[in-house]
Amino acid sequence: MMDEAILHISVGQLSLTSLLILLVVGLSFYEKLRLEKDYLIGVVRTVVQLLLVGYILEVLFALNRWPLVLCALAIMVSAACQAGVGRLKWRQSRLFGGMAIALILGTGVTLFVVTEIILRIDPWYHPRYLIPLAGMIIGNAMNGATLGAERFRSELILRKNEVETLLSLGFDVRRASESARKRAVSAALLPMLNSMMVVGLVSLPGMMTGQILAGTSPLIAVRYQIVVMIMISSAVTLSSFVMVRFLTRSFFTGAAQIRYEVLY
Repeated sequence: MMDEAILHISVGQLSLTSLLILLVVGLSFYEKLRLEKDYLIGVVRTVVQLLLVGYILEVLFALNRWPLVLCALAIMVSAACQAGVGRLKWRQSRLFGGMAIALILGTGVTLFVVTEIILRIDPWYHPRYLIPLAGMIIGNAMNGATLGAERFRSELILRKNEVETLLSLGFDVRRASESARKRAVSAALLPMLNSMMVVGLVSLPGMMTGQILAGTSPLIAVRYQIVVMIMISSAVTLSSFVMVRFLTRSFFTGAAQIRYEVLY
């Protein structure tokens, strides 16, 4: 630990963030962006949700029971599925199930490796470690799966003539949609790859910054951040891959035909 005292934020200091809120609202009003209402709703939701989560985590940390931890993880995955599906521009009955499978696999595999092999958390359900790590993984995996799904659909619509030609020539669905799948997964990984290219040089990630502000040595914080960055990239890759593969089965029939009623 570093020698400097940890800076605690009082309620009064926290209320001073209203100065920045007024700045954003003022600029929106001045430029007639009409974002004041949405921004203020976002601020209120941020404050309420984070305070609520803070109290819930206090209880979970104190009780330290694995059924409660698993329940919290299930709620997080369910909420992420709802949010991810809600962002997509089309609706499909099986979409929620596909998103759930993608997030569970992406989160489960990555979280197991990090907590059981790298950090070796004891007990395995320790909420102080498991829940924050799962939160980072699920949020980024949701973004990756959503981006991959939307890009895959867009690529199939754009390349439908090419895909139909390949199918008519005898190619199977996997080969015919290979180009669209590659572009979809690449698009899902792009934000993460951009972050990895400039981390430490242009930006200091939130977890690393938080640990340093809390008094942790920068060298220790860097080690954790390296694990987090690789952890997130793994979860995003796996979740987007699973989601695109799921949609490949959904967008094509067993007779290797495009299901336009689902695609549109």
